[in-house]
Amino acid sequence: MPRDTIAATEGSIEETSIASSTRVFIFGITGRVGRMLATRLRARGAGVAGLTRSLPDPALHADGVTTVTGELGVATTEEITSMISDWDVIVFAAGSNAGAQSVTNDIDDAALQRVSDAVMASPGKRLILLSVLPEAWRERQLSDDEEHYFAVKKRAEVALTRQPIDWVILRPSLLTDDPGRGTVALGPAELHDEITREDVAAVLEALVLEPTINRRILEVNTGPTAITEAVGHVARSYQA
Repeated sequence: MPRDTIAATEGSIEETSIASSTRVFIFGITGRVGRMLATRLRARGAGVAGLTRSLPDPALHADGVTTVTGELGVATTEEITSMISDWDVIVFAAGSNAGAQSVTNDIDDAALQRVSDAVMASPGKRLILLSVLPEAWRERQLSDDEEHYFAVKKRAEVALTRQPIDWVILRPSLLTDDPGRGTVALGPAELHDEITREDVAAVLEALVLEPTINRRILEVNTGPTAITEAVGHVARSYQA
């Protein structure tokens, strides 16, 4: 068997092993990106759970996802610590999406702080934050709520980077509902254009399964590089 084929096969087996042993808790699991991420991780054999605001979600349960019912905006640090106690990687994909300022304050700022405090109280866990590119929407005339949203997202990122935990921040370009391309541009700084939610979910999946990437801010945009290759390149560059 050719050497490159052997390497690819071994890599695939290793990824499958990592996925099947990884347990992921998603805040924002009923959002479009969160739901896509849950589906992708379950297809790889990972254990997945998430917080939902209402009754159990039949579609998530059909995928084998465990759900906890509650309100992220009012959940205490102690309650969140209990929610994530059995899970290895915490993904924060919740957000107000530039809605009312009070919701932005409650979810994108205060709730993220409580989640990061819960992760800090639970050694050995990783926290991956789905954030936003600072340049997003700058071609528009932004409303007061939207300006507030971007200011809060930046403040929340700064606070997270100062926590003594294993974190990753992913900043995507403008999200679209187009079919995923499977290729991206990923790195510490990328141009702002647009990217599909499906591709963002795939990048999050790859980051979940690449534990060597930590305490890094990454930006992602439409690009030419296969997603697994792009994430692998980032991992290798930080190990060099």
